[in-house]
Formats: sequence, structure tokens, C-alpha cells
Amino acid sequence: MIAKQLSIFLENKKGRFTEVARILGDAGINMTAFTVSENSDFGILRLIVSDTEEAIRVLRDKLYGVSVTDVVCLRCPNVAGSLAKAMEIITANGIFVEYMYAFSEGETANVVIRPDNLEKCIQVLQDNKVELLGASDLYKL
Repeated sequence: MIAKQLSIFLENKKGRFTEVARILGDAGINMTAFTVSENSDFGILRLIVSDTEEAIRVLRDKLYGVSVTDVVCLRCPNVAGSLAKAMEIITANGIFVEYMYAFSEGETANVVIRPDNLEKCIQVLQDNKVELLGASDLYKL
């Protein structure tokens, strides 16, 4: 149930995201999900890719700073209130969410979560019958 997420530090400069997308595309690596956060000096691109190890290799070859983080992805109906139910379970069990991002596919929504206690978060969600995506399923999306 644990997925590997890449975090890439980018200068706040025109074309930096484009370059990363091109590098990964040229290597045949698909970006399944991503988010970008930024401040005035730099941005952090967080992404789930189809081939984590190869992505790390090709990006580091181009001198990008890349780190790997374990995350969990839950799947819920893409309707009002369904994410709130899952988040209430997480909150009620004392789990802090450092960050999260989501993407939808028709009638379902997929939410990538970086909790402060990954193992506890997975167990609590499974105990409460929240659908989790396995890493292999997430990488195929």
C-alpha cells in the first residue's frame, strides 16, 4: 500500500517544469500524479511516476536534486463529502497530514497523502474499509 513519491527541487525559472517533463517523457516515464508548490526562490515538484528508479537515475544524470518519500493513496467516490469521511477517520486517530494532493478519474477520486505516521495511517484506513491503491496500481494510472 506504500507508494514511492519523488520530490524534485526546481529553481523558480521559466521552463524548469517543462525540462523535467521532457526528460521523463524522453525516458518513457509517465507522470501519474504531481503537484508543485513554490516560494519566491524555488519550487518543489512532487510526483508519482511509472518507473521510480529510472526517473531518479535520469533526473540525477541531469543534476536535479531528487529525494524519495513514502506516501499512501486512497480511493474514494468522486462525490461531495466522501473525502471528508476519510479525513475524519485520519484525524480521529491522531494522524497529522503533512500534505496531500488529489486527482480524479470519472466517478472516483485518488488522494495521495503524506501522513506523519504512514504505517498507522494505512492500518486505520484499512480497518475502516477505506480503499487504498497499491503502488503497482497507482503507477499504472
